[in-house]
Amino acid sequence: MKRSSIVPAAAGATLLALTLASCAGSDGGGGDASGEYVSGGTFVKAISDDPGDLDPMKAVSPDTFDVVTIAYESLIYVTPDGEYEPWLAESWTDEGTSATFTLKDGITCADGSEFTGQTVADNLNYNADPANATFSYGTVITEAVSATAEGNVVTVTSTVNDPFLSTNLGSIMMVCDAGLADIPSLSDATNGTGMFQLSEARAGDAYVFTKRDGYTWGPYDVTSDTEGLPDTIEARIVSDQSTVTNLLLSGELNSGVVTGPDQDRLEGAGLEYAGVRNPVGQILFNEKEGRPFSDPLVREALSIAIDRDEVGPVIAGATGLPSSGLVMKTPLLCVQDPPGWTLPDTDVDRAAELLDEAGWTLNSDGIREKDGRPLEVKFIYDAPTASHAPAAELVKETWDELGVVTELSANDAAAWSDQLYTSFDWDTGWVQIAPGSPVVLDLFFGGATPDEGGLNFMFVDNPEYNALATEAKTAAPDEACGLWQQAERELIDRFDTFPVIDNILPNYQSGAVFEQPNFLNPTSIRMLG
Repeated sequence: MKRSSIVPAAAGATLLALTLASCAGSDGGGGDASGEYVSGGTFVKAISDDPGDLDPMKAVSPDTFDVVTIAYESLIYVTPDGEYEPWLAESWTDEGTSATFTLKDGITCADGSEFTGQTVADNLNYNADPANATFSYGTVITEAVSATAEGNVVTVTSTVNDPFLSTNLGSIMMVCDAGLADIPSLSDATNGTGMFQLSEARAGDAYVFTKRDGYTWGPYDVTSDTEGLPDTIEARIVSDQSTVTNLLLSGELNSGVVTGPDQDRLEGAGLEYAGVRNPVGQILFNEKEGRPFSDPLVREALSIAIDRDEVGPVIAGATGLPSSGLVMKTPLLCVQDPPGWTLPDTDVDRAAELLDEAGWTLNSDGIREKDGRPLEVKFIYDAPTASHAPAAELVKETWDELGVVTELSANDAAAWSDQLYTSFDWDTGWVQIAPGSPVVLDLFFGGATPDEGGLNFMFVDNPEYNALATEAKTAAPDEACGLWQQAERELIDRFDTFPVIDNILPNYQSGAVFEQPNFLNPTSIRMLG
């Protein structure tokens, strides 16, 4: 079941996926690679940090998702190509204000209990309750949704039209009855329908999952008897990139994300990767009143001053790709490739003219001033990302020549949280948003600001975008994506974001192959002899 880039889920046509560079195919999971499938053994994947709380409904960090997605499954599986495959649900319908899901027969939970339509309804209703504050609430489900069940058929109703209703609900990770009855128990144990369930947790070290027998409901008809599956999966915490590289080369790791110069060693050894698009070169702006980038002329000026041909390869490396849109994770709703917008050419002279027009005049000391204060810009970036610092230095050189006082600030996790959501002490930088839906994108560009409890940390107020987004949310299925595409174009045209370049975040494969939409799919692992 494919989806269209201009027709939403309910229309049931083809979704034009982003170019996800993956060496894994979809022949039931693993794909083509040299060597033969060998069943058994332990598949070891590197994660960069401890996942902490294992409650899948509260998961936020990528490391937590890397772990909980081993044990929990969804109604619909979205492939790296944006195709929809039955998972827990064998079929579904969508009418915008209602949807039905028919479950596969014989699904069981890790504790041996039956997974029923009522279990699905209970999951959906729990996530729809704002009091429970789950990760899915407000992004793919709200209190407008309610669900009931009769046998294997789940009926969903929504008080508002949602052109992506079945797709959104189909992405929610399902918890079994015992877990729903005892939510605190989910923090350090797993209780899902996954083929692999947590058998050992060593905080700060590794999390081990063991395959269970009798699993028959995987995507592509994968069962626990499918050839090439491992007996166990170990999610091992390895934070240093060089160490991950060494372990991949030695065969001690089967999976590990590596960026930066260590990629050369892996490429030289012939290791392939599965990967997802990453907006590594996206620039966002703090448009809060009183900050320099509250003026659209300043946003435009400093954006068009950037030489994308020079900066792009530095920040993106060998896997750099031109941006094809602001939605880049599965389920890849309303993706149009190439996008319906184009970025302007680099023009430093025009940038200077725009700054003059905005009132930032160049003084004899080479610094631009307005009302007696210099044009000072705080450029933030992620300290652990190896390519961010040198690419930021190139931007600083260009902006300094224009008379901008550019301060570079390398952020750790605590600084990101403080600057974006508390102190608002930042102006621009390599700041990325990578949603799978324009509805989620709207939470950041059209929603409430952090001081009002929202996610719009950029303080964007784009009237044209807001009007189109409001119309798109309740549009007919055959109109919604066109409106969302127009809305995205408004963000680009007003320089609310400037996507310099994307790249592929590569998850390298050693001694195994696998499929990775957003996170590695455990049923797709195939061990190689």
